[in-house]
Amino acid sequence: EIAPGMAFGTGTHPTTSLCVQLIETGLKPGESFLDIGTGSGILMVAAGKIGAGRMCGVDRDELAVRIAAENLGRNGIGPDRFHLLQGSLAAPVQGRFDVVAANILTQVVLELLEDVPRVLEPGGIFICSGIIAEDKDLVVGRMTAMGFGIIDVLLKEGWVAIAGRLNRV
Repeated sequence: EIAPGMAFGTGTHPTTSLCVQLIETGLKPGESFLDIGTGSGILMVAAGKIGAGRMCGVDRDELAVRIAAENLGRNGIGPDRFHLLQGSLAAPVQGRFDVVAANILTQVVLELLEDVPRVLEPGGIFICSGIIAEDKDLVVGRMTAMGFGIIDVLLKEGWVAIAGRLNRV
């Protein structure tokens, strides 16, 4: 159950469904999960339903952070299972996570990639979407150059989601 309020993310957009698919295959019960640009918190809800352990979401919009907390509660995910932060991309995040997701635009994904290794466990999975099909090779190329092994690339209605495993520290 998602009430988006003023935050982005109702679950109907192709990028959201692609991310959820990759989270379902990449996140194992008990693993930690970070959602960068959490919006309505829908990816955190999905991760929580799959059985994620420690979860964190970050968004630059204070309203989005509040709505994400409400949506997590609405879906039976208690505040003891998650932490929400307001800030830009991964900047306010401390610690490392087994799976990191970002459903944002291509240029923001490319900017974020520089900071992902700081918040992703070695061997962890980074899932990104919000990428138009024409930008797929650009993002895959950057991820590969940074030491990610590409696990999966999904395409739906002109949008792409990519999952990669961090092969180096």
